[in-house]
Amino acid sequence: MSDSALSRPVRRHCQCQGDGAPARAREEVHRLVDEAGAGGRPVPAEVRDAALLVASELVTNAVKYAPGPCGFALGWSADGLDIDVTDSSPTPPRRRPADPTGATGGYGWPLVRRLSSQVDVRPTPEGGKTVHARIPRPPGTD
Repeated sequence: MSDSALSRPVRRHCQCQGDGAPARAREEVHRLVDEAGAGGRPVPAEVRDAALLVASELVTNAVKYAPGPCGFALGWSADGLDIDVTDSSPTPPRRRPADPTGATGGYGWPLVRRLSSQVDVRPTPEGGKTVHARIPRPPGTD
């Protein structure tokens, strides 16, 4: 495989909605990991595991707090794995007090921020938002 083929990102994207949306996002993470590995660009297990959690949390929140489907996109490159979740709500995620009983949550946004080296929220031209999270490639895994 040429150096240029190895430097191009491996990408996956889909639309997700309803109760099955987080599972669909996790399926896309697994597909990206399989595709990257088959192409000679394996995704380290710790990046895969973090991506599964971050994707699940971001898509869960998009489905819970915004009407309609959400867009889900992944990209694996030399720098790390990028996750973008686009929904129809302009309201950015916010930290809520954690519920120690687990009944109302409050753990997801801090978890996303802890697992990601970069998290930002950008408005979309349609009036919604895209939440972007980058999970870095661990040092020494080139």
